[in-house]
Amino acid sequence: MTRYSIVIALGAALIATGFPNTLSAAVPEKNDALRAVSTTLNQFAVDFFKNISEENRSTNLICSPVSVSMVLSMAAFGAGGDTAKEMRSGLRLPSDDAVTKSGFESLIDILNNVKKVDLKVANKIFTASGFEVKPAFKEVTAKSFKSQAESLDFGKAEAASATINAWCSAQTNGLIKDVIKPDDLAAAAMVLVNAVYFKGQWKNKFRESLTQPRPFHVNDKTTQDVPMMTTRYRYNYGNLPDLDAQFVELPYQHENETDATSMFIILPNNVDGLTKAESNLDKVNFQDLHDRHAMTDMFLYLPKFKTQSSFNLQNTLVKMGLGRMFSDNADFTGITDNPPLKISKVLQKAVIEVNEEGSEAAAVTVGIAVAYSAIVKPIEPIEIKVDKPFIYAIVHSSSNTILFQGHITLPKN
Repeated sequence: MTRYSIVIALGAALIATGFPNTLSAAVPEKNDALRAVSTTLNQFAVDFFKNISEENRSTNLICSPVSVSMVLSMAAFGAGGDTAKEMRSGLRLPSDDAVTKSGFESLIDILNNVKKVDLKVANKIFTASGFEVKPAFKEVTAKSFKSQAESLDFGKAEAASATINAWCSAQTNGLIKDVIKPDDLAAAAMVLVNAVYFKGQWKNKFRESLTQPRPFHVNDKTTQDVPMMTTRYRYNYGNLPDLDAQFVELPYQHENETDATSMFIILPNNVDGLTKAESNLDKVNFQDLHDRHAMTDMFLYLPKFKTQSSFNLQNTLVKMGLGRMFSDNADFTGITDNPPLKISKVLQKAVIEVNEEGSEAAAVTVGIAVAYSAIVKPIEPIEIKVDKPFIYAIVHSSSNTILFQGHITLPKN
């Protein structure tokens, strides 16, 4: 019997500049579910980023772990038997389905209503004409994952792929295009798409007039001048001994702590320290770093950069113990009894741009004045130069959700 395929497409885009929205806090009875899902997302994110960064060690990298986790979790609710067990284990999903459903519903609501930045999380299911999806799967994806469904004639692959790509482009402000190719739809019965878009302005913007070429140490033998932004400000800063690195938290504009999003820069102490830092990221909790509030007066030098990554994530996910869903032994009878289904591809395309205004990023899977006392001698500002390969992460603080993560080995615009 022919086994039809599920194609998963992920898109993520991020840029720094911002717009308002509205946030309603999760109701008390949903807080535990939200915390449980946030914990599972971060556990998955650590493992996912460790694997994807190993595969892309020498190149600039941008990915969205939450985009991958969210769309695979959606698919997991259609899995049965050993496929369901493996997916739930690999994704670290809570054992209680009700907790998972409630947690994702709360998280998507919160992220889509953050103020002062433009943050959007969207899911959609495209099905082949005539393909019948079970009502229970439709219900859970619509309610818990806010996913809309649309039927397309996959036999007309050019038109169908154009429709899917147009949706991805619309959700990411035009940053993510051409995630799906017509050939990806061969034997496809369903395409699951997740898009994450972020655009935020720095709380403290860099002055463009101060940006100038400065040396960036690619390795211990190679140095290249790159556009380096400069500012003096009080940033949350500290050391990460397990990573042999330092961190700086750059906040985006926000109204309150519930809305707070930040970019964390993790700067290895040595020019060749990226591997050690990335292999120990499981020892970092971004919410704990945010809560330190170790505000430090500094001169910060940060390169402008823009990068894009595209992945077929099958090999990465197989290494993470998520192989059965790709095999002919896959069980997705929670989606449909006939025809038998398996996941054929998990595709992610992600983009990020960081400049003086802030950052903009997308993925489709698919000034504080400091008053010194006249008596106390002021502490001289420290100097932090992000002038060697570094890790970055964009995090929604109150839910501790890693929206985007990557590393820069050589800043490019």
